[in-house]
Amino acid sequence: MSAWPGKFVIGLTGNIATGKSVVRRMLEHAGAFGIDADALSHRAIEHNGPGYAAVVQSFGNYILKDDGEIDRKKLGQIVFADPQALKLLESIIHPIVREGVDHLARLSPHQVIVIEAIKLLESPLRQMCDVIWVVTADEAVQLTRLKHKRGMDVDEARKRMASQSSQAEKAAQADTVIDNSASIEQTWQQVKDAWRKLFPQATGETVPTRLRGAVTAGLANGMQVMRARPRQAEDIAGFINANNGTGKLQPAQVVNAFGEKAFLLLHTLDGLKALLGWKVENLVARVDDFYLERGLAHAEYVPFLVSEVEQASRELQCEVILLFVAPALAAQRDLWLGLGYEERLPSELSVGAWHEAAQESAPAGSVMLFKQLRADRVLRPI
Repeated sequence: MSAWPGKFVIGLTGNIATGKSVVRRMLEHAGAFGIDADALSHRAIEHNGPGYAAVVQSFGNYILKDDGEIDRKKLGQIVFADPQALKLLESIIHPIVREGVDHLARLSPHQVIVIEAIKLLESPLRQMCDVIWVVTADEAVQLTRLKHKRGMDVDEARKRMASQSSQAEKAAQADTVIDNSASIEQTWQQVKDAWRKLFPQATGETVPTRLRGAVTAGLANGMQVMRARPRQAEDIAGFINANNGTGKLQPAQVVNAFGEKAFLLLHTLDGLKALLGWKVENLVARVDDFYLERGLAHAEYVPFLVSEVEQASRELQCEVILLFVAPALAAQRDLWLGLGYEERLPSELSVGAWHEAAQESAPAGSVMLFKQLRADRVLRPI
């Protein structure tokens, strides 16, 4: 029985670089509300976070960067080499993270919650879950991901991997094990099969709240916003290629992108007119693909599409939304000002989680447009 009446909670864990976040996003595609407990732990020790002072007091100014933020890499080097130091850090952070998880789960309108945490099995978060899913991957796959995605050398990667309990130990405690060693299609099939076992009444893939079913807001001047399925990868690739002038995107690349984001499609009676790629991480909504049919009237179509993604982001409790658009589209300043967006640089964002999201998401050559969706913040200082 989960900690929240009326909600079914999937606890999701696995060792470093096994692909927990990919599986969480797949569950979000299926209809769950995802909570990344590890991202909340990062927020807890930001300069304005509730755990900042205690961590600095415990580990010293050595762990601080020039701007006063905690250098997580330096902190990690300390705690992953000293079990007692790791225990001390967790004693500071874990209660704050549990409070954040509880806050988000209670406010979510979703009936299924997925909590992703690398230390789920060792923490009280486990008691909040109805079932446990463990994601595994071959050691060689882990090493490759740590090298290419996180820039670690082999020695550092092996050290991080060795600091965790074995995958076999975690898998032995799981209700469901997802092997994420091969293609994203194979992982997706495992997730869908496991989802249907939990919810046999579900027919096919579902999607959350405002994006549930095929159409979001029905018709508005003949427009519909739909959430794409992986089987539409060829159509998505074709539309992007026809409207960005490169013609290089392959359907297989779009399928792989579904492990990172959702695609929202704007249709009229005349067919597909616009699409965007959208993801929510750490309560920050990010749109890093924004394609319009050539010659489309921006003032007519953009507000409708943007309003839909904003509403969906609010229902996922996002604090801000970041749009990364081509300079020509960003230049329509009256349009964006009317929608409440401001052009910003990542360095101009005052909250660490927002700044980090902007830095890691911005496509080359894009302009970032910023809008705050809610005034209150999760894990604000206590």
